[in-house]
Amino acid sequence: MADIVLNVEVRENIGTGAARAVRASGKLPGVLYGGERGPVPISVPNNEFRKALYTGKLLGHLVTLKYGEETQQVIAKDVQFHPVTDVPVHFDLYRVDEHQAIKIAVPVHFKNQDVSPGIKRGGALNIAFHEIEILVEADHIPEEIVVDLEGFDIGDSIHASDLKLPKGVRLGVAESIVVATLVGTSAQASEEAAAETPVA
Repeated sequence: MADIVLNVEVRENIGTGAARAVRASGKLPGVLYGGERGPVPISVPNNEFRKALYTGKLLGHLVTLKYGEETQQVIAKDVQFHPVTDVPVHFDLYRVDEHQAIKIAVPVHFKNQDVSPGIKRGGALNIAFHEIEILVEADHIPEEIVVDLEGFDIGDSIHASDLKLPKGVRLGVAESIVVATLVGTSAQASEEAAAETPVA
C-alpha cells in the first residue's frame, strides 16, 4: 500500500490566474488525470506536498489521494518547479488501480565503481540514461534499478537487456538501448596504441 497520503481539495477555477490565487492561499495547484473520469483540477496544502516530496517517495510511487472520506490510489507523474526559486509550482497525478500494470521511469544507479577494472585504469562512466522505463504493477514499483560495475572494463557497454530487474518487472524500452558505457581518455588511447606499436 501507499506510504504517502495527500489531502486534496477540488479547485473550481482553472487557468493561470486561478493557479496564482491557489498558490497565494498557501496551496499547490495540480491536476488529477486518468481512469474513466476526465481531468480534475485539485490543490494540496504547500507544506503537506513538500513534506511528501522530500521523502523521495512521491514521484513514481503509489500515493493515496484523500478527498473528504473518499480515497483514491494515484501515481505522481510530474512536478513542475519555479526556474529561479526551485519550489514546486504545479503537479500531475494519475489515477491507477494498485494492481494495474503501468509504464513508469525509475532511477538507474551504479555500484562497485571502486572495483571496476576500467575505472581503476582512469576510465569514466558515460551514463546515457539516468532512469529507465519499466512495466510493473503499481504497488510493486522498485525504488531503483542497480547496475553492478564489478568486472566492467574500458570499452564495455551496458544495455537495457543487461539490467537485473526485480521479479514481476519488465523493460518498457528496447533491450538494445545502451544505458551506459565505460570510456577511456584520449591520453589512455594514445598510450595503449603506443604500447601495441612494435619497436623497430
